[in-house]
Formats: sequence, structure tokens, C-alpha cells
Amino acid sequence: MDGIRWIEPRVLAEAGQLGDAEQREWRERGFTLVDNLLPAALLRTLREEAETAFPAAGTDAAAAVTGFGSDQRFVFPSESRSFNEITLHPKLLEAVAQLLRVPVVDLLLTQSDLWPKYGRAQTSRRRDNNDQRMHVDYPNHTLVHPPPWSRPEAVEIIIFLSDVEECGGATAVVPRTGPEDEAYTWPMVQTPGVAGFDYINNREVAEEYLAGQDAAVAAFRERALYGREVRARYRAGSVLLYRHDTWHRGTPVTAGARRLVHNLTFKRADSRWVHVLHPGWSWGMYRPGRTMETLLAQSTVEQRAVLGFPHPGDAYWCRETIDAVQARYGAYGMDMTPYEEALARES
Repeated sequence: MDGIRWIEPRVLAEAGQLGDAEQREWRERGFTLVDNLLPAALLRTLREEAETAFPAAGTDAAAAVTGFGSDQRFVFPSESRSFNEITLHPKLLEAVAQLLRVPVVDLLLTQSDLWPKYGRAQTSRRRDNNDQRMHVDYPNHTLVHPPPWSRPEAVEIIIFLSDVEECGGATAVVPRTGPEDEAYTWPMVQTPGVAGFDYINNREVAEEYLAGQDAAVAAFRERALYGREVRARYRAGSVLLYRHDTWHRGTPVTAGARRLVHNLTFKRADSRWVHVLHPGWSWGMYRPGRTMETLLAQSTVEQRAVLGFPHPGDAYWCRETIDAVQARYGAYGMDMTPYEEALARES
């Protein structure tokens, strides 16, 4: 790892609470890397579950994994209670609300997935995620372009369940230096998969392709992006919070190792053009075990709201809808009192 420029995790002064420095770093530089945001015991439980669920490093099954995803084993809602608990953890929701400067009930979850990445040889496949090209995440999350920098509408999150010293695979990011930063001038379309360029994930293949398509774009990427990247020196439990318009990429995992990460995205509820990345939370209602029904019924008002459930006082609620929702979820223990009380205050 010699020659790499690192960013170190900020240890939160108050456990589970972003401070002013972390919030400012996210708003100005485009990311913040923190420790001590989520309970260590809960993260260890999730790591143990994931280690059991995914192939061990060095096996034939591991060698076959060259893309993203968990084959739906760890996609919200999951059969893993620890995974669901982290996805809706109040400290995580509070941190996102701080960054977007909205109440928690004005957030919506749009992604929660956990997946492994294995150390292996690079292939020539265009979609190989071993050594990623530098990119921004907005193209597969939103129908439009992110708004001006001062109006962020989403927070992306990587929760590291492994340690960079054991497995490598550090996420590289390009810090924004200010409004005149060349890397962050508009529009941000100098990337594969946007503005007529083919989608290519493999760094080597992508940069060779772009050099043949537009020499100026290729030169910009080498100078302003790769030339300035820094890497997150994460530990197990570290959390990287960044944005849809932050330049970043995944780097190779150490040969013979396995890295585990939990990826999440939350958006402002009024950003209708930012979409859920998975099939949708309601789709989980027919899974065996009634996991989603029970989870929804036993969640807090705020946790339900980030899944799209109307919060108390929403125009959806009337006497009939309260009774109907109670009929649907009463068997799972849902308490409709907050919705009843809000409706009474409005009467």
C-alpha cells in the first residue's frame, strides 16, 4: 500500500452523533469517514452472519463472484434481523437527516444491500468490479442530474464490515476543494454510462475506451480524478457517507481475501426522480416468515416513514384508512395511536 494517500476515520466525539466537523466535511468535500456511529456489537453480529452466508475467500465459489450484489440474501427486507436493524437504525437515520437538513420523516430509503468482494486476478470483462473506473453514482439512482452542490438530495453510505489492513479494497474518493474545483464543474458527464458513452466498470477497459472516444475527457479523468484520489483507511465498523455527485471508485481486494460491505442510500422524500434501486419494500410482503409485515408493525413512526409509510398528519390518514391499516397489521402488533392522535388534533 506504499504511495497511497489515505484519509483516516474520524472518531466521533459523541458516539452515534455526527459533529459539526463531519457534517461540514460531507457538505464541502463530498464525503466523511467516521468511526463509532453504529453499535459495535450489532455490526459484529451482521458480519458473522455474512461470513457464514457467502463463500470463503480462495474457494471456487468465491472465484466466480465478479460483480455486485448478494443474490437477494442481504437485500432489504432481509431474513437477517441485524441487517434490517442496521438499515433502519435511529443513529443512521439521524445522521442522514443532519446531512440533508430535514426531519427523519422527510427521508426515504432507496437502497440497502450487503455484498462480498474477493481478491482475484483482473479480467478483461467490461463489467468487472475488481478495479473500478472513477465514477459518480447518480446515473443508476436518478432520472436527472444532481442539483447544484448546495442542494444535496441524497446520502450514500458504505458500512465496512472488514478491515482494510486485512483485505485491501479501499474506496477511493476525490475531495472537492471548492466551487472552482475542476473535478466538480458542471455538468458531471465525463464518465462511462453517461452522455453517449458506453457503460464500462473495468478501469483499464473504460479508460482505453474513453481515450478513443474523447481525448479531452480521458485527459481530464487522469489529471483531475485519478491524480487526486485518496483512499479510505477503514476499519471494521467504519462508515463512509458520500453523495451521488462525489467522484469515487472501488479498488482491488488483496489476493485471497474477502471484503464485506453494507451499502445504503437515503434521499429527500420530495426528490421524486431518485428511485429505489431494489424491487421495492412491498414486494417483501409475500416472503416466507412474514418478515416485512412484522418489521413494519414493530418499527417506530420515523422508521416506517423512511420506507414510504405515511407519517402521522399525512393527508392519507382518515378514519377509514386508520381502521383499514389496523386491520392489515394489527395481528403483527402495529400501534396506530400516533396516527389516531394526529387525526384527532386536525378534527
